[in-house]
Amino acid sequence: MALEFQKKQVLFNGVVGVEEAENLLAWLQKKPGASADLSACEHLHPANLQVLMAAATPIKAWPADPVLAAILQSALTAHPSIQEQ
Repeated sequence: MALEFQKKQVLFNGVVGVEEAENLLAWLQKKPGASADLSACEHLHPANLQVLMAAATPIKAWPADPVLAAILQSALTAHPSIQEQ
C-alpha cells in the first residue's frame, strides 16, 4: 500500500502514484494538523505534491533518496504555510 493512514500521520511507501491523490486529499481534509512521513517514499506523483502543498501538511521525515528529498524540500519548504517539524 503506497499510503498508510494512521491516527494523525500518513506514511508514504514506495511509489505513490496519481491514483492516491484523491484519497490523500480527502483524508487530510478530515485530519487538520496531520503530518506526513516521506522516509520510505521512492517516487511522488506531482498530484500528491500539490495536495501536500494545498493542505500545508507538516513533513515529519524526508525521503531517504537525497535527490528526491532535495526536490521535495525545495517545493514544500518554499511554501509559506508549511512548517517543518
